[in-house]
Formats: sequence, C-alpha cells, structure tokens
Amino acid sequence: VQLQASGGGLVQAGGSLRLSCAASGRIFSNYAMGWFRQAPGKERVFVATISGAGSSTVYADSVKGRFTISRDNAKNTVYLQMNSLKPEDTAVYYCATRVGVSPTTAQGAYDYWGQGTQVTVSS
Repeated sequence: VQLQASGGGLVQAGGSLRLSCAASGRIFSNYAMGWFRQAPGKERVFVATISGAGSSTVYADSVKGRFTISRDNAKNTVYLQMNSLKPEDTAVYYCATRVGVSPTTAQGAYDYWGQGTQVTVSS
C-alpha cells in the first residue's frame, strides 16, 4: 500500500489549502482514511477521518467548522479542504489508511502512512 500526500504550502492566515492523498495497493473504498498533523516539537495528533464509503466523518475540535475531509473512491483519493487557516495549523500533515471501513481517531488503528506534506500558515 502506498499513500502519496500533496497540496501543502505557505499561506497567510485566513487563507485556504486543499490537501490530497492518493492511495494505491488496496481496494480503496474498503478502508477508512485519516489525516493527522505534527507541529514542530509536538506529537502527531488526529485531525480528521472518513469512513470507507465517505458517509461518516469525525473531526478534531480544533479544526471543526474549518476543515472538511472528503474522498473520491473512483480516484482512490482523499482530500482535506482547509479554510480559515490559523498560524497554529502549521504542521506536517500525514494521511493514513486503516483496515476497516469505520473512521477512528486512534493513530494505532492506522496501518499505512503517507510521507507527509508541510503546511505553513503565516500571521
């Protein structure tokens, strides 16, 4: 299984970015997907997750109402639309996939991880 994350960059506070994560190597719709992030000097934390069919989503409180996770199973891709970005959103963002269709916030439930994409929000 391979995950390729892209779409990161430098943006001013209040701006938007859309991250993409392309997956290969398994039947995409059978697996939940998640986004996590790791800020400098901090542990990696949960951001958002989506079920295999895309019908169920869960968000961290810190991003609720600003970020939207979605997926296109025909393209084997999951997205993270990030709006109203804040400097505290600055981090390396990772996508991950897990065995099972149900979304979960637990990092240990994810068995494959992408390489990460840097998001930097300037004030």
